[in-house]
Amino acid sequence: QVSLVESGGDSVQPGGSLRLSCAISRGITGVRAMNWYRQAPGKERELVAAIAPNGITNYADFVKGRFTISRDKTLTRVYLQMNNLSAEDTAVYSCNVKTPWGDVWGQGTQVTVSS
Repeated sequence: QVSLVESGGDSVQPGGSLRLSCAISRGITGVRAMNWYRQAPGKERELVAAIAPNGITNYADFVKGRFTISRDKTLTRVYLQMNNLSAEDTAVYSCNVKTPWGDVWGQGTQVTVSS
């Protein structure tokens, strides 16, 4: 059984920064991708950023230049550095790992951007 636990969510003012962390309970053989998703109230969940085991990254257009995804070499930690946050970034951010047997999700962490 693999579990993901996110942390780092908080309330910040516009223009602020946060760093989200995702802790994976154990190493997973055959990881295909490690991702951050978000879901705002009344909206569908959307992919924010993805990182492959080889380090190649991909970002949604709405976060390019502001957010950075990274992971540790053991593939048991995934991070999301978020800069220049705006109210539109308010959402529950969830960690996701794509494995050979399916997706694993964390419970999410709340990010609120408000003045």
